[in-house]
This record gives sequence, C-alpha cells and structure tokens, in this order.
Amino acid sequence: MLAPLWALSLLTPAKSFRDNPLIGSARLNAWGLHERRLRAAHALAAWRRARLAPLVSPEDRAAFDRDGFVVKRDVLPAAVFERLRERVLAHRAPAREMVQGDTITRRIALDRPFLDALTEVREVIAGPLWHGLTRYVGSFDQEPVSYVQTILSQVRAAPPDPQTHLHADTFHPTVKAWLFLTDVQADAGAFCYVPGSHRLSPERLAWERELSLVAARHADRYTSRGSFRITRDGLAALGLPEPRLFDVPANTMVVADTFGFHARGPAVRPSVRIELWGYGRRNPFLPWTGLDPLSWPGIAEARTPVYWRAMDLRERWGGKRSPWRDAGHITPDAPPVLR
Repeated sequence: MLAPLWALSLLTPAKSFRDNPLIGSARLNAWGLHERRLRAAHALAAWRRARLAPLVSPEDRAAFDRDGFVVKRDVLPAAVFERLRERVLAHRAPAREMVQGDTITRRIALDRPFLDALTEVREVIAGPLWHGLTRYVGSFDQEPVSYVQTILSQVRAAPPDPQTHLHADTFHPTVKAWLFLTDVQADAGAFCYVPGSHRLSPERLAWERELSLVAARHADRYTSRGSFRITRDGLAALGLPEPRLFDVPANTMVVADTFGFHARGPAVRPSVRIELWGYGRRNPFLPWTGLDPLSWPGIAEARTPVYWRAMDLRERWGGKRSPWRDAGHITPDAPPVLR
C-alpha cells in the first residue's frame, strides 16, 4: 500500500535508505537510481544558481565555486556588532536543547517576537550579504530557517558528539550559514569543511554509487538514513584535501553547501560557541528558484514554533519522542538546562 508513496518520494528530498525500500534498494541503485538522483539534483542546482548569481559578488561566486563555502570577516562595523552581540546575549526567549553525545545544542528561534525585540538581528538576516549568499549557495530564493544557536561541547559524561564525524547532510546541495557571535578556536568545536567536496566529481559519484548499494543496512545509522559519513582516508581516495577548521574571530560569517563534507571539529575542553545560524533545504528537483510560500512574511517567522509544537503533540499522542526539549526562557549563554 505504501509503494506509490515510496515511488513519489523519489522526486522529493527523501534520503533515507533504511526507511524507503526503493531508495535503499541495492538492485535499483546498481542500475543507477541513486546516481541519477544525484546527477539531476546537482544539474538543477547549477541551473538555479546561474539565475541567482546577481545576488552575490563575482569574488564570492568564485570562492564558492572553488571551495564550497564563502568566508566573510568583519561583517558589521565593530560598534554595530558589539551592540548586536550584547543585545542577543542578554535577551531571554523560549529555547530548546538537544543532546548528542557529550554535546548540547541550544536553539532560540528567530520568530516574530524575537525579531521585533531585536531589530538589529532582523537587519542582518534581511541584509544583502546574508540574503544573497544563503540564496546563491542554497540555489533557491528561499528564506532560511534561522536561530540563535549555542553549541555547548563536553558538558556531559558521554560518548563523543556524532557531529564531529565528517559527513554530507544529504545527496543534494543545501545551505547552512553562521554569523559567529563569539570567537571560535580550532580546538573548541570549530566548524570544519573539506574544500572542494561540494562538487559532484567522477570520484565522488563512484563513491556515492558504491555506498548506496549497502547504505540500507549500514551499521552507522546516520549513513543508513542518507547522511553519508567519510573517513580521512576516504577523503584521500577521492582526491580531496584535509578539512579546514574555521578558527575565526567573532563577527565572521560562513556560508556553506553542506553536500560538501563537513563536521563540528573536536573540542579538547568544555567550550561554548554562539552564532546566528540558518539553514535552507528544499525539493532539489524543482526547476524554479522561488515560489516558496514558507518564505512569505508572517509564515517564515512562524515555521520553527509551529514545528516544535507539532513535535510536542506527536510525542504527547504516543508518537516518537522529540529530540528538542523545552529549556524554558533563557539567554543564549545560560548554563545547559539538560544534562
């Protein structure tokens, strides 16, 4: 009875090899199913980016095409940035926390009450730099889902954070953006990215094809659900360089295509990283750049609160437990609520 839905999902962002027997079929993937989805998604992304190119400078387009990311330092004038940071870190708002290994991720939604209270933040995410780069890199004229995000590393006695393993988020281009509100040190959970790994090279395509044959039964649950992991040795086999750690000062913006291999760098001690963070992911098989009702004013700011309430209702009605737990009204730099 589910077969028609499984078939229709092939034309969507659906990525789980474990949960969809068509996506996870070794036979179909041996015949080229996963490879064809990859080729189509990346070709359409290139077509859309060509139409969004006027949103970014030629220098930023060249940097992205080469590396898969763009880095911009001193994004705001120093006095403006300090005011922004002071106001964000002092602002109490509804927060959620998720525990992964020894790390806690906290998110505060940039919903309408937050943006009305902190107009400085609204100006950043509506400004030409954030606006243009997130759309060009993500290949859609789409408003990212945005938060104040806090990464609290090594705050629990638990196995290492699984996000420290190099991985691709999914099979098609997507975007994530960071404006760091705190200095980021290389050994304190810095973002890292493998330059050039966003390209669908012949070596990457062959690697994806081989992994697609076994992904449905892979021991790593993230890989089996379509977020493929790779080792340092695997990078060398694909002709890729070592990951770059973003050891950067506050007031630095990074925008990256997370089809490229990336991770949260290791933390050698308890540390805190705070940032404005956003992500965009849409159906990769759409040929147009816009026409996204979820990006409309009034709807875009409500997406996260509605999503959190839906997760809570599903859990209350006996469904899957939400990983995002209510942490109350707190500031971004508050001690972790969940342990």
